[in-house]
Amino acid sequence: MRVLDLTRHPVVLAPLAGGPSTPELTAAVADAGAFAFLAAGYLTSEVLRERLGAVRSLTTRPIGVNLFVPGRPANRDAVAEYAEVLRAEAEHIGISLGDPRFDDDEWDEKLELLVEDPVDVVSFTFGCPPPAVIQRLRDRGSEIWVTITTPQEAIAAEAAGADVLVAQGSEAGGHRATWSNHDPAIAGYGTLSLIQLVRRSCNAPVVATGGIATGDAIRAVLAAGARAAALGTAFMLCPEAGTTPVHRNALMGSAPTALTRAFTGRLARGIRNRFLDTYSDIAPTAYPEIHYLTAPLRQAGRTNADPDVVNLWAGQAYQLAKELPAAELVQQLAADVAASP
Repeated sequence: MRVLDLTRHPVVLAPLAGGPSTPELTAAVADAGAFAFLAAGYLTSEVLRERLGAVRSLTTRPIGVNLFVPGRPANRDAVAEYAEVLRAEAEHIGISLGDPRFDDDEWDEKLELLVEDPVDVVSFTFGCPPPAVIQRLRDRGSEIWVTITTPQEAIAAEAAGADVLVAQGSEAGGHRATWSNHDPAIAGYGTLSLIQLVRRSCNAPVVATGGIATGDAIRAVLAAGARAAALGTAFMLCPEAGTTPVHRNALMGSAPTALTRAFTGRLARGIRNRFLDTYSDIAPTAYPEIHYLTAPLRQAGRTNADPDVVNLWAGQAYQLAKELPAAELVQQLAADVAASP
């Protein structure tokens, strides 16, 4: 029996790595009858272990954990050139830039943790794990969900053994889940187009994500062939979310979103601000090196309530997010989905 078959509502809480994901948010969404992820990205394996324990102390419902598939080191010269460009920003604020290092986000350690202490679903973004990794986790009772952004990625993920395909449209906030970090900013399938193309080519169930914030949008992706909809930005104003005040304020505004590599070296969608507009055209493809390079700038922006140097990740429909407790939001979405169009 698949997890989606046991979930009361066709709603999934997206992982929301980088701060908004909290044990309280995961538990509240799960207890409300949706399926909820806990983000593992940027955490050490020990912190992930602690957060898993916290979630399990709050709910007995099924949950998932999302992992970043590691990439490859970037061109050092390109990173160094970008660092020189950003040095004036750091000096103006009175801080130093971060160390633009490469790491694999404790990939092996987190896999070992999830083998030792399995969860109902392990999902992957930025790529597809090898079939041996998929089988090892499945042997421990975990379903495997793989995030895809093209029909070709979907076919490859299904061939590798993915149980569910998470189809991320270009409308989505935060990082693009592309398996290659070299996709041009103009590329990308919209959510509805991607669902239909994946359904034509693959048999695995599809969870749609990207630009979904209302019951109407959930009904639309279900009509296109998805089994459920994953929402991220829609939950970022919930009190249980770890969204910072400067980010919450931006989500209450109406500025447009855009795709950028300026903050992390990987293409991501955020609310336009000065940093995004100034550096998007020159930022290199270099993740996670640029993520670490700009981390002190972004932290200073959060501390100083300066939205112009913060990565304000948000999907294209972010203006539809509501300040509601997570359980209340799930119930409202479920009621809207069930209502006649």
